[in-house]
Amino acid sequence: MKLANSTLAALRAVRVNKLRSALTMLGIVLGVSSVTVMMAVGGGASQRIQTEMRNLGANTIVLNSGALKSGGVSKGQGSRPSVTLADAQAIENEVPAVVAASPQHNFAGMQLIYGNANWSTLVTGTTPEYLTIRNWTVSRGRAFDREDVVQGSKVVVLGRTVAEKLFGNQSPVGQEIRVNRIPMTVIGELAAKGQSLAGLDTDDTAVIPISTALNRVIGRNPANPRAISGVIIKVRDGANMASAFTEIRQVVRERHGLLPAQEDDFYLINLTEVMRAKEDSARALGILLAAIASVSLLVGGIGIMNIMLVSVTERIREIGLRLAVGARRSDILGQFLVEAITLSLIGGIAGVALGLGGAVAVERYANLGVVLNGQLSLVAMAFAAGVGIFFGFYPAWKASLLQPVEALRSD
Repeated sequence: MKLANSTLAALRAVRVNKLRSALTMLGIVLGVSSVTVMMAVGGGASQRIQTEMRNLGANTIVLNSGALKSGGVSKGQGSRPSVTLADAQAIENEVPAVVAASPQHNFAGMQLIYGNANWSTLVTGTTPEYLTIRNWTVSRGRAFDREDVVQGSKVVVLGRTVAEKLFGNQSPVGQEIRVNRIPMTVIGELAAKGQSLAGLDTDDTAVIPISTALNRVIGRNPANPRAISGVIIKVRDGANMASAFTEIRQVVRERHGLLPAQEDDFYLINLTEVMRAKEDSARALGILLAAIASVSLLVGGIGIMNIMLVSVTERIREIGLRLAVGARRSDILGQFLVEAITLSLIGGIAGVALGLGGAVAVERYANLGVVLNGQLSLVAMAFAAGVGIFFGFYPAWKASLLQPVEALRSD
């Protein structure tokens, strides 16, 4: 029997037993839809982590000031002004794997004013290497250069969010704003990066030369005038991150005169490893959720096998008649196998549609990013076809083994 005839026979069987076929396909529909949603959500999580890694910069390590303790109580990271500009220079000079070490001096919640508009944001004083390490480009104007740092120029580069809040759709380049009451010229606008994994707006920032930050805008720490907030470090591609991390830690400890028994007075964070750990966790969670969702496919497959066995029992005389008039056993096998696959594929199509709708609902109402692409549909349909073949083969094989005489004698 040709494939087309087998498919038509299968569709007729589905149409004749609509309710039974619908109940049989329900497990496949739920399984495929669940797998589709889980894959879309997992893909969205992976994409967000990869975006975050690009935003932070590849092979990045961050050095922050330590925690000050008073009466045994820690006041938290950054409360101890221990990291200095000299530390950044020493790391760049003494650790071979380090490409650049850019100092940072931050102040969160600083007021920026332009005309009647104002906005409170994070202001970061740094060097030109900061944008290179962060893989951050300038969409308008220019970034400040080494000469601006040496001269302590009163220039600022705005993040996209800050530029929109102060200037709307107009270009901010060349305009004068006040940063903590200090007049400064906007020389550039950063390209948009979007939200971080923590839900923070990466574009809600302003960047200025570190000399300007220390001497004019943010000011120095009275407890240690040489102190800065931290250092962002770029490690050479292909270098061993663990070894670079250890060397950086050793350099800073030696500069701070710490004895072997003393704990670090700074915090060193390997952002690349943190992001990779998050990616691995997201991938593992996605696999786990997909495996759980696949249980519905297993249940649906068992349902298909059950209904196909019932169908074989109901149609013994039909099978015997086909064999008696010359049908080959492969024809009978193909007929029932195509019927099982047809049930699975119809359920798979319905499941894909339901799954895509569910993924869109998750993105809209749960505020979770999802990735929708053609591969999802192909994978889901392959799952459905695989279930049909696997669970439909035994009933089809059993039907093909029937003897014509015995089949025709059955009641």
